Amino acid sequence: MATPPIADAFLALLRAEGLTVVEVGLWRTHNRNHKGPWGEVHGVMIHHTVTKGTANTVRICREGYEALPGPLCHGVIAKDGTVHLVGYGRANHAGLGDDDVLTAVKTETAPPKANEANTDGNRAFYGFECENLGDGKDPWPAAQLEAIERVSAAICRYHRWGPRSVIRHLDWQPGKVDPRGVDWDAMQDRIADRLAVPVPKPPAKPPAVKPPVVDLSKLIAAAKSDPPKRGTPISYYGTKTVEQALVKEGLLAASLADGHFGSSTVTAYAAWQRRCGFKGADANGIPGRDSLERLGKRRGFTVTA
Repeated sequence: MATPPIADAFLALLRAEGLTVVEVGLWRTHNRNHKGPWGEVHGVMIHHTVTKGTANTVRICREGYEALPGPLCHGVIAKDGTVHLVGYGRANHAGLGDDDVLTAVKTETAPPKANEANTDGNRAFYGFECENLGDGKDPWPAAQLEAIERVSAAICRYHRWGPRSVIRHLDWQPGKVDPRGVDWDAMQDRIADRLAVPVPKPPAKPPAVKPPVVDLSKLIAAAKSDPPKRGTPISYYGTKTVEQALVKEGLLAASLADGHFGSSTVTAYAAWQRRCGFKGADANGIPGRDSLERLGKRRGFTVTA
């Protein structure tokens, strides 16, 4: 029985394979499980997005559309090879496919040409969307192809699957063409080669790292003051720690984490306060101890008055 690991273990196995992973919002609990089960799982399915721009692609894959709610996959593989986790559990990525293909995946044999759509694939597969226009002209950078290889190997390694357990959307569902432009025979060879090499074990006792400390009073002062212009000295360095945490929560663009508690950071922090259950004046973007400690607990910093 192939049961998916818990979300934290899934994140760990991707990072152990050498991938750069970004956690987007509350990805661990963002799923379509109320529509049906996820698992047993039997393979990994790779797609292309027909979108342009990483931020736009991640947003669409996380939120979905009116007719097809998100998440539309478990992870988005960007052009630079970064994996953005947007959901965990049942996701709207595979749809109905050919039961004969699923049998081939289970037995790790070459899949037949899909000619039916009679089997629930959202239950049976991990899904990864790759940022690509899908027109056969948009290039597949080396970093992105390597990330596909590493993602696939990480999951196969966990479940003790071989490379035949990784398929394309076009293998699964009649009429699909994705991921167009990827040499799939070469990709499966790459996955097999990677699976032949064990993942290096981490040090038995990693060095202790003290978490950063954020001074609440200094942070409040920074939030209430007029935001300095970009390039001017940072008024309080703890601001950047908080901004980086908001980036990891999917509430602030990474380019805006500059150490100044400006209007964008106020807006992002207000969104965090609302996520914590605060309303009205209590969600005005000026940090309070309760909301800040919750953020620190999730993102690895401590709070002092």
